[in-house]
Order: sequence, then structure tokens, then C-alpha cells
Amino acid sequence: MHRRHFLGLAGVGTLGLSRPGRAGAALLSSGIPSAVPDVRFDAVSRLIEEKMAEYRITGVAFGLSKDGVSETRGFGITNLENPQPVTPDTVFAIASISKTVVGTALMRLHDQGRIDVEAPVAEYLPGFRVGDAEATRDVRIWHLMTHTPGWEGQLGTPDRGPATLANFVETLRDLPQLARPGEVWSYNNAGWGVAGRVLEVVTDSTIGDALDDLVFTPLELDRAFSHTGTAMTHRFAAPHRERDGRTVVLRPFQLPANVAAGGCAMSMENLIRYARFHLGDGTTPAGERLLSRASLEAMRTPRVVKNSSTDQMGLGWHLRDLNGVRTAQHGGTLGGHCLHVQLVPERDLCFAVLTNHRDGWKLNEDVATAILRTYEGLALEPGQRTGGNRGGNERMTLHATPSATQPDPAEYVGTYRRPPVGEAVVREERGGLVVGSGEDAYGLVFWAPDMAYSTGPGTFEGMSVEFVRDGSGAVTWMRVNGRIARKEGR
Repeated sequence: MHRRHFLGLAGVGTLGLSRPGRAGAALLSSGIPSAVPDVRFDAVSRLIEEKMAEYRITGVAFGLSKDGVSETRGFGITNLENPQPVTPDTVFAIASISKTVVGTALMRLHDQGRIDVEAPVAEYLPGFRVGDAEATRDVRIWHLMTHTPGWEGQLGTPDRGPATLANFVETLRDLPQLARPGEVWSYNNAGWGVAGRVLEVVTDSTIGDALDDLVFTPLELDRAFSHTGTAMTHRFAAPHRERDGRTVVLRPFQLPANVAAGGCAMSMENLIRYARFHLGDGTTPAGERLLSRASLEAMRTPRVVKNSSTDQMGLGWHLRDLNGVRTAQHGGTLGGHCLHVQLVPERDLCFAVLTNHRDGWKLNEDVATAILRTYEGLALEPGQRTGGNRGGNERMTLHATPSATQPDPAEYVGTYRRPPVGEAVVREERGGLVVGSGEDAYGLVFWAPDMAYSTGPGTFEGMSVEFVRDGSGAVTWMRVNGRIARKEGR
């Protein structure tokens, strides 16, 4: 199989280099001012500086709220070519964290009785159709919010403008099913695009205006945007990557046209205020009831187990239990931006890390791990990653130890298809499993039942690969960095 096809299947990005630096000072944002500096926050800030130097990250914004006290800090610069200090008010693309914002808006409509997240999508989009008639009939709004509609999720939008999501939904009319709605978790931007269209139709507005009216304005988020042209008029963290051995600004840059899947931008000060809302009672700073407690809790209540892992999915939030403590999180990657936000509701803790470099996921993992340990004494289990929403660019070799006994490869062998993206052929070689052929081939090493990582080459090294079984116990799907392909003949 050609590498470009499998790269599309995996959703893997390349890595880059940048120069470290620090600018900005601590800023107490929302919450109760602290009379005594929090030495833990300062320790995490020092770790960020160390990791910026180690990974050569351009700029970082960090924020944390614990027991009602919120603090934010900026490090490094916004742009190598036009360097400005990163501050808590610097605007970053938040990529897939946008899904939680759209989820919040949908739950507000649910509370108002304007939608029912348990209802069929077709009830709100009468002309909605995918290639399978049963899926068209059966898919619910909650399936869209939990990455379980069952169709391919990595699809581009046909245009950019007020009709983007309406036109996008039309492109799904012949899309085949990879699984029945609700059957298998598979990271799905397309499903969130459909959810965004529901939001537009019910509110009779564009997705951007709906988010402004339902979330940004009532929460007093004055540095939260869904339009590139508006976001870029503020101090903005430009994305960076490596090209020909040097770090460059990634051009061109636009927020995704599929706003619901990942098209928002926000400052750290605003993001921590937003995360703080999700730890609260559902009221705004002005005392207005934005969400019921039941809806807040529903977003953080497991609806789907992510099959081969112990992680779960709520309505927009990715869920994980650490040492018996429930956490909710979402990450994001967009070009040269890598982002992470996490909630620990029963400990009244939330934090976020925003970076403007393709290698920022490494720093995010290290910092999130340190925060959970330092503040709450929580530790990841073997094989868990802090960025556990879809795999992203994480290298499983950093987290997983190969199993002493590797499984019989026979039941995994086959061709796995993911229309219209591509396919991957898994074959047996010397008692093990290999994906692809020739210079594009890479081996698989199992570290847990049905869970493996790749042995290379290049950007494929350490990539998460899971085999998912159907109700009969047969291997039916291969999930690469969170996205499924269906085994031929299954």
C-alpha cells in the first residue's frame, strides 16, 4: 500500500523544531485571588520551561484552576518572524476542543426543549441521508457527540462560507457504513459536522453565531472566536513546523471550515474560564442558568466504552478513571497547534496547555502527567496516554511494554478498508504481523490483548494500532490512532 494512503488512514502528523523562550508573568484570572503563591503552579511552570527547551517549542500558554483559584501564564513567543510574548490573552486555535463547545451548545438546546439528544438526526435534518438506509434512520444526535455514527469521519468540507455545513451534509449521501450507529467508537469529525448542522437548523443561524449566542457571550468569553479573520486581529499564536532543517511559520493558516469539529480559537484566560464553568453548577458569571446540572453531568457520564481500552466517551468529553477518580478531557491538533484541556470534577481541578508547535504534544503529555501527580496524586496506568482522545501523534513506545507472548497472527491477517480514505493490508511474516509491503511496510508489536504499536519507519514508529472485535468475538476492525477500518469479508 502507498504510504500516503496509510498516512491518511492513521491521521499522523510530522514533527518540527523551534526555539525555546519565555515571556509573560503569572496572572490571576477568574476565581478567588490567592494570598499565598502556589508553589505547585510555579513548579509546573518551571517544568514547562524545561520541556520547551528540550522539545524546542515556540510558545506555550498554561492555565489551572483549583478550588476556585485560577491562574494563567504565558511562555515563549507567538511567531518566529514577528515575535510577541505569549500572554494569557494570546489567542490559540483550540482545534478539536471546539467539539466540547458545540456539545455545550447542543446540551443548552436540549435543556430548552428545542432538541432531544436521544432523538434521530433526521428529525431535525429531514433531508439527511447516508449510504445505508438503516443508519440514516437510526443514527441519533448522541451518536454524533460520542464518535459512534459508524461512517468514515475524516472528510473534507467542500467549501467555506455560511452554507459550509449544509453543503457538507449533502456530501455524505452515498457514504458507506463501517459499523452500525453506536457499535464502535471511531474518532469522527464528520459526525460533529452533522451535529453542527443540527445546531444551525434549530437556531436558524450559522454555527458561528449559534456558538456566540449560546456559549461565548453568556460565559463572557471575549477572546473566543470561530472565524479566522476575527481571531487573527488579536494577538495570535501562529503555528510552526520544520522545513528543510529549520523552523518556519506554517502557511497558509485558516481555522477549519468544519467549525463544529475543530474551528474555534480561544485565549488561555477564556479557556480556563470555560473549563471552570464545566466544574460548576451550570450558571454563568452573571448568575444566569446556562446548563442544568443534569446536562453538565451527562456530558461527563460514560455513554460508550472505547472497545479495546478502558477509556470511555461522554457527550463531547473523553473520560478516563485514574486511580478510581473520573477525569474528562479533550485534546486537539491543527497544523502547528497542539492543545490539551482536562477536568477532574470531584477534586475541583481543571487545567489546559496550549502550544503553537507540531511537537507540542510531547510537552502537553509531560505537563499533564505532572499536574495530575503533583496536585492530586493520580498516575496513569500502563499504556495510558494523557492525550487519550484519539491517539494523536503519541508514540506508544513511550508508554507500553511489549507482551512477553505475542498472539497468533492468523486472525488479524486481512485487508482493512476505510472508504473513501484508503485501505491497509495486514499480513503474516516470520511469525509476526506486518502492515503494507516494501519500503512502506512496518511491523506490529502487541503490548496488550488486541492492542499493538508499529515499529516504524519514520512517523509510523510507535503508532497506536488496535484490533476491535464484533459481538461474536471475531476481529472486525483495525483502529489506527483512533479511527477504524473494516476487515474485508466482515
